[in-house]
Amino acid sequence: MTAVADVLIIDDNEKMCDVLSRKVRRMGHDATHVFTLQDGLKQAASRAFDVIFLDVGLPDGNGLEVLPQLRNSPSSPEVIIITAQGDPDGAEIAIKNGAWDYIQKPSSLQAMTLPLARALQYREEKTARKPPVALKRESIVGDSPRIRDCFDLVAQAANSNANVLVTGETGTGKELFARAIHDNSSRAGKRFVVVDCTALPETLVESLLFGHTKGAFTGADKAQLGLMKQADGGTLFLDEVGELGLSMQKIFLRALQEHCFLPVGDKQEVESDFRLIAATNRDLDRMARGRQFRDDLLFRLRSLTIELPPLRERTEDIRALAMHHMAQFCNRYGVGTKGFSPDFLEALAVYSWPGNVRELLNVLERVLTMAGDDPVLFPRHLPTDIRIQVAQASLGQAASPQGDVRQTPDHSNSLPTLRDFRQAAIAKAEKQYLHDLIALTQGHIKEASRISGIARARLYELLNKHNVARSN
Repeated sequence: MTAVADVLIIDDNEKMCDVLSRKVRRMGHDATHVFTLQDGLKQAASRAFDVIFLDVGLPDGNGLEVLPQLRNSPSSPEVIIITAQGDPDGAEIAIKNGAWDYIQKPSSLQAMTLPLARALQYREEKTARKPPVALKRESIVGDSPRIRDCFDLVAQAANSNANVLVTGETGTGKELFARAIHDNSSRAGKRFVVVDCTALPETLVESLLFGHTKGAFTGADKAQLGLMKQADGGTLFLDEVGELGLSMQKIFLRALQEHCFLPVGDKQEVESDFRLIAATNRDLDRMARGRQFRDDLLFRLRSLTIELPPLRERTEDIRALAMHHMAQFCNRYGVGTKGFSPDFLEALAVYSWPGNVRELLNVLERVLTMAGDDPVLFPRHLPTDIRIQVAQASLGQAASPQGDVRQTPDHSNSLPTLRDFRQAAIAKAEKQYLHDLIALTQGHIKEASRISGIARARLYELLNKHNVARSN
């Protein structure tokens, strides 16, 4: 019998709250409803809710913006989005941020409570399982909601032999996550074989992958096991699989399907029991639609997908990343431990990190060289290009609306903290940029995404955050 669950409803429609609350109670569960995001966040922080119904358009903000915060509540509740404005991109944002479901109002009570029943069943089964063993996650640092969701998927992948596709921008740590899947799986004692798909020469691809016999071609003075056989019993990792040409994709496909292949020059097929993990920073769906990537290979690669967030979308991890890796660098180079000034860490949080964690590590190594014997790191130790971007982001929009930056300051109230001042300046600059972007593109989101370099889902999220209309 299902245990009594605690359900929170955050919706400014009193009738909706009343009807849904009565239905939840008839199902045998407790229901609490509030009409604002602020009250919802307070409730979620103080009580262990199992499921939260969350409206998008609320008087004090957009529900999608606090979705990660709600998911990060002590009880890690499942969140079901209910909205009167069906938005495909909003649905994408919700699902990527861990929502259980995305339902458009008005819907039947059954359509709204069926996801509740499924979510509660899932939580009950998860609780009944044996407590999870701590993941081996060497060099993967962070505890933000986005990265914790990725760890959950790593644990899920490690307990199966399903093929996994790890996606994310360059520098987000795709190989580290692939290794974490391998290290936490039953194959951990076997080899983790990396195939760099950008470096596979077409003339030698079959020999490298499948191996060859002695004398199979000029220069083959001895037999050689291919990478697929080397991964027998372990994991085969196809790095940057999106770079494979169509001819190579065809060569891969049968071997991946059958785990069976013919070494060059041999007459006997060889079997290999490898687990497949692939990674890419490219949009394989778009490539498949443009016939640049085989549909059948794509289906084969992604039984399970782990999408790694860029560093700019998990800035709460930057402090831990910086401290962990700076300690490693100090130990490697035999120098004393470095301290961090608050404004140094704030500067790291403000910078956009287009190269993600990989860029952060390169910058920290440069900082260590520039700091010399200085025991504490300050923004002045950062590379000039980063200092310029941080300064522009922090101060570029801080001038008075009247244009007079020399007017006498009002001391009737205390100044905000430097961090609050910077965040306000960044928010103002970001909002103005979005207004200009929408005006330039006349509300055409695809073009706005191309010009800004921001993914469509993230662009919609920012537009909602700053209340910028998508059309004039």
